[in-house]
Amino acid sequence: MSTPAPGAPTDVDDDDDGEDVLPQRSLPVAAIAVVVVVVVGLLVVVLFTREPAANRQADSPLLGREAPSLVGTTLDGSDFDITDQRGRWVLVNFFATWCAPCRQEHDDLSSFHQRHQAIGDAGVVSVVFDDTTGNAREFFEAEGGGFPVVISDEGDIALDYGVLKVPESYLVAPDGTVVAKIIGGVTSEGLESILDDAQAAQSAPTTQATEPGG
Repeated sequence: MSTPAPGAPTDVDDDDDGEDVLPQRSLPVAAIAVVVVVVVGLLVVVLFTREPAANRQADSPLLGREAPSLVGTTLDGSDFDITDQRGRWVLVNFFATWCAPCRQEHDDLSSFHQRHQAIGDAGVVSVVFDDTTGNAREFFEAEGGGFPVVISDEGDIALDYGVLKVPESYLVAPDGTVVAKIIGGVTSEGLESILDDAQAAQSAPTTQATEPGG
């Protein structure tokens, strides 16, 4: 075996059989590749197992209680009072035009409202949250909707409902009781499922305790 000249590269060595031996520095590269594969795999697992962004129900002190007052003027100049909606389900939706998930859920809210308006059993009302009336009017003129939009420049309505971040929605039963809080946006199918569950819970017979000897 010839002796390399001083300063010559020694990346490849010959073993006793004359075969080339991989340089030792290739091992860290392989290790890094393995780590990358593992990290990507974990990210995929997280994406497929985490809670969906839309239709997430959350706890609220309002659940089981009468919905706070919701009285105001709508974008078209009409008066709105949630107590006038007694006898049907109402989805109270807080939104802002600068909120991307709010804009994303708009078509689903419109579909849900139009479908149930035709039936007469439910409807949607939106409340402007931390946004200008002009922005809201421009958005609804461009995107449509068909449901009332209450102007809430003072933020009192959002404060009463405990809204911290939009989009946020509350499902109010025909008797005026809040039965669900939904965060992170909604889909039409998700709303139908939540409404079905709420209707089933309300129609389920209540079990009364039987007194001894009764």
